[in-house]
Amino acid sequence: MSHAEVCVAAIVVHEGSLLLIQRGRGDAVGQWSIPGGRVEFGEPLTAAVEREVAEETGLTVSCGRYVGHVELLAPGHHYVILDHEATVVGEPGPLRAGDDAAAARWVPLSEVHTVDLVDGMLDFLHEHGIVEPV
Repeated sequence: MSHAEVCVAAIVVHEGSLLLIQRGRGDAVGQWSIPGGRVEFGEPLTAAVEREVAEETGLTVSCGRYVGHVELLAPGHHYVILDHEATVVGEPGPLRAGDDAAAARWVPLSEVHTVDLVDGMLDFLHEHGIVEPV
């Protein structure tokens, strides 16, 4: 790849739990993260956040404020991930993992530290006040 790719991710907290997806392919297969992915050409960031959550979990969300970014550099990859808050629209209903997510679940905020998260995710969530340090 000869350029950085713009990606988005959604921090969805509902009734004291954080929405997480288990990565089904690519880097960190089997580990858990917040839903997200690449922004398509011409797609507004808010639309990308909402689309990625729907594709990976089946949920309809409304994209909220920008929280922060993460830059991932690995051989052959350069991702700039723009993390946003998102709110569930209506009642959440059952989660349906899809796209590149192998599973999706709600994890109580007090238990997020017990999940096998992708590298750096717990630190990011602490830094931005989503979960309390353990």
